Amino acid sequence: MSAGGLTVGMETAPAAKRGRKFSPMVYLFAVVAGLLVLSLVRVLAGATDLTSAGTVQAAITAAVPIAMAALAGLWSERSGVINIGLEGMMVLGTFGAGYAGYQWGPWAGVAFGLLLGIFGGVLHAIATVTFGVDHIISGVAINLLAPAAALFLSKLYFADAPGGGQKQSPRIEDAAKVSVPGLSGVLGDLEAKHWFFVSDLAGILRGLLTEVSLLSILAALLIIGTAYVLWRTPFGLRLRSCGEAPIAAESLGVNVYKYKYYAVIGSGAFAGLGGAFLAVSSGQFRDGQTGGRGFIGLAAMIFGNWRPAGLATGSGLFGYTDALALRGSTAVHALLLLLGIALIVVAVIQFRGGHNVLSGVAAAIGVLFGWWYFSSDEVPPELVGAAPYVVTLLVLALASQRLRIPRAIGEVYRRGEGK
Repeated sequence: MSAGGLTVGMETAPAAKRGRKFSPMVYLFAVVAGLLVLSLVRVLAGATDLTSAGTVQAAITAAVPIAMAALAGLWSERSGVINIGLEGMMVLGTFGAGYAGYQWGPWAGVAFGLLLGIFGGVLHAIATVTFGVDHIISGVAINLLAPAAALFLSKLYFADAPGGGQKQSPRIEDAAKVSVPGLSGVLGDLEAKHWFFVSDLAGILRGLLTEVSLLSILAALLIIGTAYVLWRTPFGLRLRSCGEAPIAAESLGVNVYKYKYYAVIGSGAFAGLGGAFLAVSSGQFRDGQTGGRGFIGLAAMIFGNWRPAGLATGSGLFGYTDALALRGSTAVHALLLLLGIALIVVAVIQFRGGHNVLSGVAAAIGVLFGWWYFSSDEVPPELVGAAPYVVTLLVLALASQRLRIPRAIGEVYRRGEGK
C-alpha cells in the first residue's frame, strides 16, 4: 500500500524474512489444540476454574487495562517515540475516573480519565518531539510526577468526600454489562456437567458472551480499529513512516512533527482510558492502583511485535494468569502443569526455528515446572500473587523472536535534517 508515493522503505523485506503468514485454518487448529490441552489439564488436576465462565470474565477485566497500555505504546512507538511514561498516564486516568465518576457516573469518569491521559501525552510530546528531550528521561519524569500529583489531588478532593479518603475516591458505579440473550442458561448447564472439552468450551463461551462490560467491548473495538487505521489507511502509513524513516517521509511531504504529535497524544488517550477502566471496574480510584500495568503493557506490546493482534494475545495471557491467581492456590497449582506444557511447545517451536539454546532453556524450565506440579500438592500462598508476573515474563521472554522494532524509534528528529 502507498499514499502519494510514500513507501520510505517500509514493508519491503522479502516475504521469507518477514515470516510466514498462516491461513485462518491454522489459527483455528491452534485454538482448538490449546483448548484440548486446557481441558486435559483441567481433568487431570481437577481444577474447574481453569475454564470456568468466572475465570474468563475475570481475565477480561484484568486484560483490558494491560491491552490499553500496550495499544498506547504501539501508537507512540510506531511513530518513533518511546513511551515508558504509560504507567504515569494510566495513573492520571485512574484519578480522572475517580474524580468525575463518583459525581457524574462511570462514562463521565471514563471521559475525564481519557482527557487526563491526553494531558500526559501532550507533556511527553512537547518534551520529546518539540524540545528533543531524551524519550526515556521524559517518560521517567511522567512516571514520577503523575503518582505524586494524583495523590496530592486525592487528598485535596477526596479526603472530605462521603465514602472517600486521602488515598481513595468515593465509590464509582460500574459501566453497564450486556449478554447475548438465551445463552447463559444453556451454556451454564453444559459447563456444570464438567464434560471433557464440551464443558470447557461452554464455560469459555459463557464468559465471553454473558455479563460483558461495555468498556471491554469498547477496548476490543479500539484494538480492531487500530489495526485498520494503522495498516489500511494513508494516515496510518504516514504515521508508521515517521517511526521507520522520518527524513525520507519528510522528503515526500509528510509533516513528521504533526504525525508524531498525533501518535503520542493518542498514546496518552489510550493509557488514560486503561487507567479509567481500572478505576471504574474496581469501583473506585485508589493510590497505587495501576500496580505496574503500564510496564506490563509495554512488555505485551513487544511480545506482540508492535502489532495489535500480538499485544492482545500478550495482554490476554497476563489477564488469564491474574484471574487464576485470584481463584487461589488450587488453580495456580494446575497452572504449573499448563505452563510446563506451554514451555515444551515453545521449546519445539524455537528448535524448529534454529534457536537451539533458547529451545533448551525453555525445555528445561518446562520440565522443571512439570516436576514441581507432580511432586507437590499446592503452591505456597506467598507465590500465588506473583504467578501472573512470573508466567507472563517467562512466556514473553522465551517466545518472543524475530521482533521487528521500528527503525527510527527513540531518535531525535529535526525538520530539514535531510537537506
